[in-house]
Order: sequence, then structure tokens, then C-alpha cells
Amino acid sequence: MAADLAVIAFPYVPGETLPVKELSGKIVLDTNNYMAWRDGNYPEVDSGLKTVHELRQENLPGAKLAKAFTHIQHHARSPVRVPGDALPGLFRLARPAGAPDRMALVVSSDYPDAVELVRGLYDDLGFDTVDNSPLSESWRSAPGTPMWEHSVDGQSREELIANLQRAVSPARVE
Repeated sequence: MAADLAVIAFPYVPGETLPVKELSGKIVLDTNNYMAWRDGNYPEVDSGLKTVHELRQENLPGAKLAKAFTHIQHHARSPVRVPGDALPGLFRLARPAGAPDRMALVVSSDYPDAVELVRGLYDDLGFDTVDNSPLSESWRSAPGTPMWEHSVDGQSREELIANLQRAVSPARVE
């Protein structure tokens, strides 16, 4: 594989066969979210022992996995309120650097160079970055968390940081 970057856009499945050798040394962006209703239940994830992204990293030894683009919509806003809502969130919410209404996106990784690559992509696309590393913290940006509640219309960097901090670990839910 000649590329330095690969994107995984499908749900994690235990024991899945991935191109481990070909992805070794590459940065791999995992755009998946764990959704038990779709994926089934994984006790390690449900208990808070590991995140689905940590499990995927274990399936890709040698690769540098980053959870990225998991909370930005790639389709029109629903419901559409104004004509601009017909655009995917990735385009609708993008703003130039320094814009007062610029939104932020999260990245989580165990590899600083993967975080920096994602930071550059986010910036080029019109978003600030909040580093929520390592992968063991990636549950903070999962569906059902406080930051997720605001993902459709985006969040500023400060709002996103606050919402990540408000998340309660699945292991602490009673």
C-alpha cells in the first residue's frame, strides 16, 4: 500500500481480518462509532474496560490508529431548517481559521503524529481540533455523551472541551 494514510469507515467486529501488514507504519483514521443496537454488545466496551478504538488498534499492531471524523455529519441536517442545512455538516459548519463561530472536532490517538495529521486535516477543512487522547479516553466522544448531543450543529473548542469533561465513563454508570 503506497499511501501513508488509510481510513476505516466500517464498524468494528471482533476477530475481523484486516490488512495488518499493509497498514503497519501507516496512520489509520477510524471513523466508526460503537453502537450496540447496530454492532451487538461487546462486554469489554460496555463495561468501560476498553474502547472500540482500542480493540481495533489491537487488531492493527504496527498501525497508528486515530479516532477522527466520528461526530460530524456527512449528510444534510435533519430536519432542514434553512436552505444551508441541506449541506452535510462537514461543509455547513466549516469556517476559516480565526472565525469567531469556528467549530471544533475531536481526535483521539495513542500516537502524537497521528493527532498532528488529523489536526492538519481538520484545519484544512475549516475546524479547530480538540485532542482527547489517548484512545482509552475516546469513549468521551461516543454516541450518548454530552458532546454528542451537540454534534449536529457543532461546538466551539471551549464548548467541546467542557462537554468532553462532563462525560461519565460507562464503568461508572450505575
